[in-house]
Amino acid sequence: MAREPKTEGDYGDPAAAHTSSYAVEEIAAAWERERPGTPVSSIGIVTPIWQLAKLLGDERRRVLAHAGMDPATLDLLSVLRRGGAPYTLTTRELSRRSLVTAGAISQRVARAEREGLVTRRPGEGRPRTVLVELTPAGHALIETTVDQVLCREAELIDGLTPEQQEQLAGLLRVLLQDTQRRLGDDRIGQVGAE
Repeated sequence: MAREPKTEGDYGDPAAAHTSSYAVEEIAAAWERERPGTPVSSIGIVTPIWQLAKLLGDERRRVLAHAGMDPATLDLLSVLRRGGAPYTLTTRELSRRSLVTAGAISQRVARAEREGLVTRRPGEGRPRTVLVELTPAGHALIETTVDQVLCREAELIDGLTPEQQEQLAGLLRVLLQDTQRRLGDDRIGQVGAE
């Protein structure tokens, strides 16, 4: 059975929000009915996080596509820009700050260099060190794109008060750190990243 596409109004509609909330409650109730004793408390937290990750990741990719950029290039240019002037980092540092492999950084840098967004050159004094620098074109692109992305994401969370945003950010930080500790994995990847 095909689902009707959501209209723009559905996202702000309390009835639509109730339907989504109900689906989560329905899933938990079904598992309790079918498997009494199965712990279901995580469903009300993990399922909405997965749904939000999908929605936010899709929206970020849409905004980036409109700006003519992909998530990997955004990540690369953002790391260079946040590093401050002269907007130059080693490939090793880019890999560490982006939380991706050296091979992935190499691919990202090569693609961005072909597009004129970065340049690379050998580092001084260390044989295999490669320095990557943001070009003026790359700087201009990240300046406009980061505003588009962050403004859109701010719009998407403005249904929460500033106090609620702060509280949620704190709770998510606690949950993330505890989950990383339990899994022995402190890497953080981007939703939808390569």
